[in-house]
Amino acid sequence: MDAPPGAVPDDAPAAAPPAVGMRLRDVEPGDLDAYVRMRCDPVVMAELGGPQPRERVSAQLRRDLETVRKGSAWIKMIVPDGGTEVAGTVTVYAHGGVSEIGWMVVPEFQGRGLAGRAVRAVLDLARAEGRWGLIHAFPATTNAASNAICRSGGFALVGEEQTEFAGRLFRTNHWVLDPSARVDG
Repeated sequence: MDAPPGAVPDDAPAAAPPAVGMRLRDVEPGDLDAYVRMRCDPVVMAELGGPQPRERVSAQLRRDLETVRKGSAWIKMIVPDGGTEVAGTVTVYAHGGVSEIGWMVVPEFQGRGLAGRAVRAVLDLARAEGRWGLIHAFPATTNAASNAICRSGGFALVGEEQTEFAGRLFRTNHWVLDPSARVDG
């Protein structure tokens, strides 16, 4: 039996959610609920070794606020246009002589381009301020979306390596970018 005109077959891929504009703001003391939504969510944390225990999240927020206060990290909350709810975060911080960028977006906002736009905005800010030098990213080798952000953002793939996050080791792709040399085209 033929489907009516305009009907979508059951096995057709779902349409991507519409792109969403966004703004970035600094992490704030009131972001505990957003931290819990991100760090305790099995979908968000699937490529980062799994969800973190809720009891660790408030301490993580306090550490992050102190790190930002000291100026040794940028922790930007991704807020979709027209709202106040946090959709994710993008972070740049220095450790062991390396500047690293990382990002995460809660499931209901994934697939809308927010992470890619947030990463580009932070890289543009790094270039404008002449800060951070080379920026490295370490998405899990299995995280196709984050590796695509690196690829489309102009990062160069260095190779694969073991990386620790939240006390867990996993296989990552090591990407690097010089924001001062980044040219959009």
